[in-house]
Amino acid sequence: MAQDNKIYVIGHKNPHTDSITSAIGYATYLRAQGKDAVACRIGAVNYEARYLLKRFGFEEPMFLETAKVRMDEIDLEEPVSMTADASILDMLRLLDETHRESVGITDAEGRLVGYAEQKSIARLALSRSEDTLEIICQTPTEYFRRALEGTILFDPPERHLNGRVNVITHTADDDLEPYGIEDRIIVTGAKDDTMKELIQRGAGMLIVVWTDSVSDEILAMAKEKNCAIIQSGLGPMMSSRFLFYAAPVTEIMRKKPIKFYVHELAEDVEKKMSKTRYLSYPVVGEDEKLVGYVTMSQIMNYQNKQIVMVDHNEFSRSVPGIEKARVLEVIDHHRVTDFSTSRPVSFRNEIVGSTSTIIATMFRENQISIDDNLAGLLLGGLLSDTMNLRTPTTTPRDRQTANILAALAGVDLDAFAEEMFSINEAEELKSLEEMILHDAIFYETNGCRIMVGKINVGALSDFVDRYDEVQQTLDTVTHIKGLELGVLMISSALENASILFSSGEKAGWVPEAFPDREGEVHSKLEGIVSRKVQIIPKLTTVVEKYA
Repeated sequence: MAQDNKIYVIGHKNPHTDSITSAIGYATYLRAQGKDAVACRIGAVNYEARYLLKRFGFEEPMFLETAKVRMDEIDLEEPVSMTADASILDMLRLLDETHRESVGITDAEGRLVGYAEQKSIARLALSRSEDTLEIICQTPTEYFRRALEGTILFDPPERHLNGRVNVITHTADDDLEPYGIEDRIIVTGAKDDTMKELIQRGAGMLIVVWTDSVSDEILAMAKEKNCAIIQSGLGPMMSSRFLFYAAPVTEIMRKKPIKFYVHELAEDVEKKMSKTRYLSYPVVGEDEKLVGYVTMSQIMNYQNKQIVMVDHNEFSRSVPGIEKARVLEVIDHHRVTDFSTSRPVSFRNEIVGSTSTIIATMFRENQISIDDNLAGLLLGGLLSDTMNLRTPTTTPRDRQTANILAALAGVDLDAFAEEMFSINEAEELKSLEEMILHDAIFYETNGCRIMVGKINVGALSDFVDRYDEVQQTLDTVTHIKGLELGVLMISSALENASILFSSGEKAGWVPEAFPDREGEVHSKLEGIVSRKVQIIPKLTTVVEKYA
């Protein structure tokens, strides 16, 4: 696939709903401006986002494995190739037609089996080595016929060739005395006396030129002496030249060529290529089928991916290899942390409850219409990140934007929120352990390793009968992960409340930050729905107090 001007719009690792909807929304915004933009994800789509995608008719964003350039993302030369049954002459003609200096050799299914270069043909034509003679000896008679555009008049069951070729067009018998004849391929005219003498002296093959027929007497003698005869369609000089190119191309190909796979990174390929001196290299797919060729100049001139980061600005939370990419823009509503680039970027960071709010605002600012499905999708991302407009980070602009998007989508805001938050994540995931780790945040403060997991449910009462199971599973996860403190937050946006579980040797610190009501365990925490704004800061304060 040729490298183009594509822009990849990506959210963060372990993407939640707002990250997915923002990527889709901003990619749509860029395409409306005539840019080639594609929404991407760098993790699995969660249950809530999948519901919204299906609800409003969107496909999951493509998975972007790395921001680094892979071999299938740069300009490759076309995969011109030939099958292993082709001849060297076929290869010469193909190279001439395509203006190439090398070609891949494939089997019938298109899998690469070798690689041949023009310079290998030159070595064959100029060399007098035993290897060259052996190649000519092993060339099937049919390959000679094809190269000479001729007709096989006789092909003995067992040929006797030594690989040497003579051109003899004289007719007098005494003229043949100086020549070595035995076991050689002789290019000769159609004089019967000459052909008889050549056969009698042990010629291994006669290439007969300038004739339309050979007498029965000559054919009978050839059969008696096991001398092959080909009636050539070319003159003597062309016939002698093409004999050297008649062999199967497999005779000169590299059977274990240096090749690269489409999934390999361009920077790794460049390092490998710098250690060799070939003109070009084949590139194959995972199935070993040829997809193209790459040269050093191509690998040195590839362009880095163009990236737009939405809903995050931390390289540590972004796609692997982001430091190698060309970051064009950042659109986010989180604090600015380790962001740094080698060139200026457009950076839009606003104090709002969701990135979907910013994306919707940009559509309105530039008077670009939002269709009803995209409006519904962005509304879902906005409501998800603000927990139905109830997190402390929710702003008046979030509420205003939510109402605008609801009107554009043709939905009742309250009814849609109830529909969306009534989906039970517990029904989507396979186990409690999977639920706890699905969207967990891991961090360390004052030497204390902490995890804060979160499970969103329609109603907190759904978990009343599972408290013991939840605690045991959290204990197991905390132990396996080697944590001093494991916290699980089970939240309901519809109820605007959460309950907490804690585990680990520092579990006793959690009740100090979030005490249960007298006589209760796992009290319902009204108005507590945000980990980053409400849970983690209080936990950190207690940890710093004791650690």
